[in-house]
Amino acid sequence: MSKQEQRHHLYALLGKLPPRDRPMTVAVVSRQETDELVIETLLLDINGRERVPAYFTRPRHQTGPFPTVLFNHSHFGQYGVGKEEFVQGRPEMQAPPYALALGRAGYAGLCIDSWCFGQRQANGEVDTFKYMLWHGQVLWGMMVYDSLRALDYLHTRPDVDSRRLATMGMSMGSTMAWWVAALDERIRVCVDLCCLTDYQALIAARGLGLHGVYYYVPDLLTHFTTAQINALISPRAHLSVAGRLDPLTPVVGLARIDQQLRTQYEQDGKADAWQLRMYETGHEETAVMRADILDFYKRWL
Repeated sequence: MSKQEQRHHLYALLGKLPPRDRPMTVAVVSRQETDELVIETLLLDINGRERVPAYFTRPRHQTGPFPTVLFNHSHFGQYGVGKEEFVQGRPEMQAPPYALALGRAGYAGLCIDSWCFGQRQANGEVDTFKYMLWHGQVLWGMMVYDSLRALDYLHTRPDVDSRRLATMGMSMGSTMAWWVAALDERIRVCVDLCCLTDYQALIAARGLGLHGVYYYVPDLLTHFTTAQINALISPRAHLSVAGRLDPLTPVVGLARIDQQLRTQYEQDGKADAWQLRMYETGHEETAVMRADILDFYKRWL
């Protein structure tokens, strides 16, 4: 099966999704300028069910089009945070927030509120999961769909260099980054922080309860391993950073993924485009991680 056929197969596991070519509308709610950034607050009509609040940021004193990062926010059971993580940061991540860090490096960024987070938290994660399941839908599938449509939106902006798109995130956002990059070849660079989790290793470690209900896709393990999904990103650049003490990413599973991806990237003639870096920490971003991530973008984006 070709990589493109595998992408179609993986996407088909995500339940009943809206059409990918559904018409999209975007409203600019507000626009503000800081000393270093222009920040647009947006409302995207992309899925036909509920509108998607988002932030788009770009360097204030530079001229585009800009290389752009689709930033995927994390979970941490803090449903009120959502896209605010991108512009305000969070304790588990380094300062400054990624909107500013990316802006200082010359990049634009987009972050949406995922289902059940930020301004979309009214119905709750568990209730939303159950409601969607009754209707043949998968919560993770609808989350991925919104992220893919966010990429579609970036392609409509004249201030975005659509040839230089990346995606990244921590924890839940990490998982979203590698799913989106696997499914969409428009992503040039993928960076995942602290959630490249081998499913079989997680089962062996009795760690299923560490991930929210959103994480679970029916029948996924019949068809794909974590490494097989991530192999669809090759030969595009992919950096994974992980903590050796992080229970969400068992080390034995990381080693398994690393071995398989090294083989895939070597076969695709881009051995140096895949990197797994591990640090003596838990489920958090360290200063060294942040520096390594920005260096990776500088090289590959």
